[in-house]
Amino acid sequence: MALRSDWSQENCPIARAVDVFGDPWSVLVLREVMVGNRRFETLRRELGVAENILSDRLRRLVEDGMLRKEPYGGGGERPRHEYRLAPAGEDSLPILNALSTWANKHTTSPTGKTMNVYCTTCGLLSDSGVWCTACDVELAVATTAWERPIAPGIHIALAAHL
Repeated sequence: MALRSDWSQENCPIARAVDVFGDPWSVLVLREVMVGNRRFETLRRELGVAENILSDRLRRLVEDGMLRKEPYGGGGERPRHEYRLAPAGEDSLPILNALSTWANKHTTSPTGKTMNVYCTTCGLLSDSGVWCTACDVELAVATTAWERPIAPGIHIALAAHL
């Protein structure tokens, strides 16, 4: 029996979104690519995920139009690729911000540290994942930074698809 259902052809947009975002590894891969981790080995190390799982999730995210796969480096034995946000991946930012905001409000961090969303236009913390609550700018990849629990006090500008 398959562990994953296919909701890609459902009329309900939430079901179709779950088809893309429903796997936790996929969401975590998107988080890492958002902060600029683009290469397989870096993603594997940061996530602590098995190679076969990561390969599968990256393949799916490319197929779903969330990431673009681009070659890099010399022509060694094994082709090397890095993964960059495609426009659909950039558009997932409000979803990731909303997950973070929800978790900060309704779950307890074991370290007490949270992930915060900052507007790079004004530099202030935002209570919203979509708009800066201080200067009313849309929080897009180009105007957002995250302060992650693993690096408190450091604002990480998000990685554009270019």
